[in-house]
Amino acid sequence: MVLCDIGNHSADFYHDGKIWSISCEEFADYCPSEKIYYISVNEKISNLIKNHKYFIDIEPYFQLDTIYQGLGIDRVAACTAVSDGMIVDAGSAITVDIMSNSLHLGGYILPGLASYEQAFSQISDKLRFKLNMSVDFEALPQTTSDALSFGVIKPILMVLNDSCKEKKIYFTGGDGKFFSKYFNNSVYDRTLIFRGMKKVLEKNFDLEPKL
Repeated sequence: MVLCDIGNHSADFYHDGKIWSISCEEFADYCPSEKIYYISVNEKISNLIKNHKYFIDIEPYFQLDTIYQGLGIDRVAACTAVSDGMIVDAGSAITVDIMSNSLHLGGYILPGLASYEQAFSQISDKLRFKLNMSVDFEALPQTTSDALSFGVIKPILMVLNDSCKEKKIYFTGGDGKFFSKYFNNSVYDRTLIFRGMKKVLEKNFDLEPKL
């Protein structure tokens, strides 16, 4: 069984413990030979595959207890996998959601690290730097690269720390592993969204995909 999480720029697949990605542009030539259970935040790709016999959209089967308006299905799936804790999906954007006793209390969105790099480069070519992921947060920076890195990463860590209220933090996404190392009460789970999809499949399709 294949699970698929379709984002704005790429799609992540899961099958038998393996995860791989393809770009959204590659979907035009993607021809599966077995059923793929998917969720999607990409309207263009959704329209492309909605009538394909092997693609099965499971978004309608999610039921998350929340009053949040406009919560993306990727965030819904991640929250479905966690009954209590803070979920941080650190990708092209950083989304943060709080779950308590299977109730979604709310959440917020920050730009992803790559977005900060792009924003600085648009301000000035002199600010065109890759973030230093090992910058020292205990001392004032002495280079522009470290200054940018300090100014981006430390505030993110501070707001995450303020939001978790001692709850366990579940990190996922491309930069999730990096952020997770700064929190003792955290776990990095690359399969978090797929685990939420698994719950829905087990409940509504009488299927038991192994994750």
